[in-house]
Amino acid sequence: MTVVDHPWWKNATVYQIYPASFKDSNGDGIGDLNGILSELDYIKSIGVDAIWICPMYDSPQIDMGYDISDYENVYPPYGTVAEMERLISACHERGLRVLLDLVINHTSHLHKWFQESRSSKTNPKRDWYIWRPARYDTDGKRKPPNNWRSTFGGSVWQWDEHTQEYYLHLFCPEQPDFNWENEEARKAMYETSMRFWLNKGVDGFRVDTVNMYSKDPAFADAPVIDPTSEFQFAGYQYCNGPRMHEFLGEMNEILSEYGAMTVGELPYTKSLEQVLRYVSAKERQLSMTFQFDVVDVGLGCDLKYDTDVRGWKLSEFKDAVASTQKLITGTDAWTTAFLENHDNARSISRFGSDATEDLRSRSGKMLAMLLASLSGTLFIYQGQEIGMVNAPKSWDIEREYQDIESQNYLKYVVDRTGNDATEVARAKAALQHLARDHARVPMQWDDSPNAGFTTGKSPWMRTIDNYAEVNVKNQVSDKYSVLSFWRQMLQLRKSHQDVLVHGDFRAIDRENESTFVFEKRFGSQVALVALNFSDSEQPFDPPSVFEDGEAARIACNYVDEVRGPLRPFEGRIYSGRAAQPIA
Repeated sequence: MTVVDHPWWKNATVYQIYPASFKDSNGDGIGDLNGILSELDYIKSIGVDAIWICPMYDSPQIDMGYDISDYENVYPPYGTVAEMERLISACHERGLRVLLDLVINHTSHLHKWFQESRSSKTNPKRDWYIWRPARYDTDGKRKPPNNWRSTFGGSVWQWDEHTQEYYLHLFCPEQPDFNWENEEARKAMYETSMRFWLNKGVDGFRVDTVNMYSKDPAFADAPVIDPTSEFQFAGYQYCNGPRMHEFLGEMNEILSEYGAMTVGELPYTKSLEQVLRYVSAKERQLSMTFQFDVVDVGLGCDLKYDTDVRGWKLSEFKDAVASTQKLITGTDAWTTAFLENHDNARSISRFGSDATEDLRSRSGKMLAMLLASLSGTLFIYQGQEIGMVNAPKSWDIEREYQDIESQNYLKYVVDRTGNDATEVARAKAALQHLARDHARVPMQWDDSPNAGFTTGKSPWMRTIDNYAEVNVKNQVSDKYSVLSFWRQMLQLRKSHQDVLVHGDFRAIDRENESTFVFEKRFGSQVALVALNFSDSEQPFDPPSVFEDGEAARIACNYVDEVRGPLRPFEGRIYSGRAAQPIA
């Protein structure tokens, strides 16, 4: 039984690139397109099939490029449109596909459309954004139109003194939400953000906040979760609105002309039925989505960083993995597998161990085995392949962390608690473990100053202190390195793609809080994956899933082959014929 006639992206591994932090080619301390171009052969050597480039469009960079002022131009420190065209061509010459970030729920406040929209209430583009009059309390004090809390804190509504109305921004005030209810505006957005780059040869898009475009026009208040706060979490109010699938259908018509793939960022969408409406092939909406079940493990329920360090159980992690894997069982949908991206801290620091060099390497390989064994399109983030970890706890957050989300959260806690020492320390501990900054530090290329990221004196963000030991140069020729192991796992994934990429997932030891054992089945094929998520030896008795008990060990992150207990952060993968084949 063999998988046939699948689109390229189903068996693909995608390598995500954060332009500011990947490679600086001109010494100005900021990564750029020519830096990416210079390392395409390295990227290809990992064994990936495509790259996804985070926003490289022109932007004031309030939210690191997710605030776009011109979709048809490149942020000057990154390069030019001509250089982007050369990069696309160079990728295609190497057999690499190119995905761009499609950020169209909002624009920058400096985008020419918003500048016109806020110029007057009678401007033809006034309705291209979402404006509402103020509410007033019983004392006549002006209030925002509802109680929704922004992703980055505070109200989602910003008062505009000039036109005496509020505009909506689900993220920063400098990121006004685009009004998708306006058909003329939608058509203009499709042309500038999609067709412009599709005509230049890009192969698809990672679609930012893909379920936020349609808002219920009532803009009703969110339920009060925190009575002490004026503004409340409202994700379930502004996601999956009434016209969401209509808008995605329009987008799909354009994307289908080019054969482009899409992977949509799908927050606050928990039910299988809801998710299938986005990714079922017959719905013709998206190729696949990023569900956040796994990377949300250990985050606060209301506020992301309102949590304790490693405040999660392995059983919860297993449930999260299962929820994304079961999406393809008995359906025509597709799924994704990932542990890192630009919005999450490093997976070794979160789910493995960075306590010692040996544990860093061992747990990094174990997590690579997990990802290589999961069904769906695999996404890895720059530096993940060499086992990069979080910045050390010694870093001063106020000085070294650059992300607006980190700084806003720390300020929120300081202001709300009156700078209470215990609460501020808890907030800093959470940021040291979970902040987005950890993924945004410069890529570690070698042991030269600034990790070989730049020849200049000052990178835009400090390099992590361990770069002399953890870097590409040290690992590229070391057959026992995390990088070499990732290459092996991606080769293994391709050679066993039926069962590893397309197989049905079943967790075997859900209640065990130290080991994660699961099987993958495809017809008569079965793979058994056993992973020790602890730094101590754990008992392991292989379940009887193979015909006559015969199986071959096809991967392990220890060099010797042993039976019995799983050693610290050990992983093993076995392959054979199923004892009870699934029809």
